[in-house]
Amino acid sequence: MSRQPRPARDAFAVFRPIQTRWMDNDVYGHVNNVVYYSYFDTAVNGWYVDEGLLDVAASPVIGLVVETSCAYFESVAFPEGLEAGITVARLGTSSVTYAVGIFKAGAPAAAAAGRFTHVFVSRENSRPVPIPPEIRAALERLPITALPSTA
Repeated sequence: MSRQPRPARDAFAVFRPIQTRWMDNDVYGHVNNVVYYSYFDTAVNGWYVDEGLLDVAASPVIGLVVETSCAYFESVAFPEGLEAGITVARLGTSSVTYAVGIFKAGAPAAAAAGRFTHVFVSRENSRPVPIPPEIRAALERLPITALPSTA
C-alpha cells in the first residue's frame, strides 16, 4: 500500500485555529485518531458560520457528512494549538468533498490530512438538494486541490 505524501500548507486555501482539549488525549498521551474527525467537522462548519452561510438552528439546507478519511503523519497532543487547513477537493451538484489538513500551529507540513464530504439536504425532509447558490459561490472561491486519496 502506498502512503500519500504529507501535504504542505500551500495545498490549503483557508486556515482555522483549533485548540486541543485535555479530553482529546488518549492513554498513549496524544490526540486520539477519532478526534481528528471532530476537528474536520469543526473547521468546515466554523468556516460556513464565519462566512454567513450557515445558521446552525435555522438554515433550510444543511450539509450532512457522508464520508471521511484521514492519514496520520505526526502525533499532536494537548495543550498544543493547531490549525486546520481547508480547501475543496471535489465540487458536485449536491455534494462537496473538502481536503482538510491538521497542522501544528505554524508548521510547514500537515500532522494529519483527510477528506470530508458533505451532501446538502433539505432540513425539512433530509432529501438531497442542489448546493445553494451562495454556498456554491463561496466554495468556488476556494481552489480545487486534488490531494491524493487517504484510502
